[in-house]
Amino acid sequence: MSFFDTASTLAPAPAAALLGDGAQALPADGYAGTLIGRVWDPAAGGPSPVLIHEDGVFDLSATFPTVSELCEDPDPASAARAGAGARLGAFTDIYANTLPGTQETRAPRLLAPVDLQTLRAAGVTFAVSMIERVIEERVRGDIEAAARMRESILAEIGTDLHNVRPGSPDALALKNYLVNEGLWSQYLEVGIGPDAEIFTKGPTLSAVGTAAQVGVLSTSLWNNPEPEVALIVSSTGRIVGTTLGNDVNLRDVEGRSALLLPKAKDNNASCALGPFIRLFDDTFDLDAVRRMRVSLEIDGPDGFHLEATSEMAQISRDPTDLVTQLTGPQHQYPDGAVLMLGTMFAPIVDRDVEDRGFTHKRGDVVRISSRELGSLVNYVEESERCEPWEFGIGSLMRNLASRNLL
Repeated sequence: MSFFDTASTLAPAPAAALLGDGAQALPADGYAGTLIGRVWDPAAGGPSPVLIHEDGVFDLSATFPTVSELCEDPDPASAARAGAGARLGAFTDIYANTLPGTQETRAPRLLAPVDLQTLRAAGVTFAVSMIERVIEERVRGDIEAAARMRESILAEIGTDLHNVRPGSPDALALKNYLVNEGLWSQYLEVGIGPDAEIFTKGPTLSAVGTAAQVGVLSTSLWNNPEPEVALIVSSTGRIVGTTLGNDVNLRDVEGRSALLLPKAKDNNASCALGPFIRLFDDTFDLDAVRRMRVSLEIDGPDGFHLEATSEMAQISRDPTDLVTQLTGPQHQYPDGAVLMLGTMFAPIVDRDVEDRGFTHKRGDVVRISSRELGSLVNYVEESERCEPWEFGIGSLMRNLASRNLL
């Protein structure tokens, strides 16, 4: 039986106050940075890249039909400011029209801020998530055994693995020790070994944006959000900006077998990105990403509340190292890529029953925030009940052609 009430219909949309407003979605410095998004524009019958500015949201499609094309420019931030076209409205109004139950079909609404880029994700890049993956593997997805195993493993290997540089002599020595102790795991291999885990999170164009439903399979009994920072990478491997992401994970599915990773990670509405891309400019760069603090909040329809904060400084592999493993002579991405950098969080607080930890309920509101990137907020629904994904690459090409943008 699912943790969801499968006899009911769609979970009611959360109150707009829980999803916040446009002002709450913005970074702490407001519109100071170069903020790029995508909207569904009813007048165009499809999506358009936009520049989000204090004076309004401006259509970029006449200059850059896709966000991917904008990110190929030698200076995307300057190009976006120079290419701003018609004003589509105020950001706060467009955000409000994105909230469930309030949408006016004749007005623009926000989408995920990427389009043709490949959706990729790095796993096991933080010590806490590495330990939790070892636990999932050893208990074979059994949530009741996880608490006991967590205590046992931490007693053996400690909690300071983030100080070990992957692939270093210290990492090799730790690997040899764990093998001798019978504690080696495939997750520790990618956590402290030379090769990162980088996988496909979802098909191109399948990501959902802020204020949308985020999907969890109805058959999953143990799952959680994975708040992450996501890099926007051009076809040449250049990092041009970042956004926030939720790499939703089914812990019971992946715990049964790592070969089930695609089923655990790639489902309808299981990848959320947004609310926009902050391009690198004189207000924001990769060093700022390395210093970021990311916050997670979960509010459930049962009154459950969780808050946590972590720092990008705890990542075991530098973002540039991960991009080097993503793209180069060994692999190319002609339309660029999104690379989610791995989660800093693994919620283990008991929600309903002692020693059963955390798992989602329908209607949970998940807010992922940072001062630099604003807030990405979504609410949980069964993947099978989320809005079907129907607008793919063929649809986008036909739409752009009909608008004489190809």
